[in-house]
Amino acid sequence: MQNNNQRRPLKVRSLGAFQQLAQQLSKTTITPNQISLLSLVFATAAAACFWLLAAGGSVFWFWGVALCIQLRLVCNLLDGMVAIEGGKTTQSGELFNEIPDRIADPLILVSAGYATQLTGGMELGWVAGLLAVFTAYLRSLAVSIGAPADFRGPMAKQQRMAVITLAAVISVFETWFWHEHWLLFYALILIVLGSIWTSIRRTLAAYRYLEAR
Repeated sequence: MQNNNQRRPLKVRSLGAFQQLAQQLSKTTITPNQISLLSLVFATAAAACFWLLAAGGSVFWFWGVALCIQLRLVCNLLDGMVAIEGGKTTQSGELFNEIPDRIADPLILVSAGYATQLTGGMELGWVAGLLAVFTAYLRSLAVSIGAPADFRGPMAKQQRMAVITLAAVISVFETWFWHEHWLLFYALILIVLGSIWTSIRRTLAAYRYLEAR
């Protein structure tokens, strides 16, 4: 797992409920790496819900999307807490921390593009997915050449997933007005634009830090 200097700052980490849950998990045989892999299972489930929507399934699959995304984020939170606060760090932990996320983000976003069932939605989902990976690549690249880990947004992982979750919840009611999933479409546009700006900000921050040394 990440050390404290390269750890994503999350206020929810200080909530008592999550601290207690992490403590309980730390006392079991469950490892942080297993929790990281479980996050990918939930991301796959969210993508499956999107595919069911793309195939003409019930709009209530949107609630399945929202639930699975939030469960994925809970796993992302707990794996680090169990590893660091629970004293269960492993040498391979960073692999399990990063690789599932690099798969999960595009898996969800690309599937969301297909679920819009709109012209251009598929392409939009692919662009959003690629940019999600690119923003993470910039952070890893900056660290590898001596800059601090940069988790700034406006479209870091938590913000991207918050936008998709909110769009999914509201989209259940969107069919009262029209059949296409325009809200999801515009959510993807927001993620694309925000990810571009995030990439620019992270690149400039790394450049300024390295040049100032």
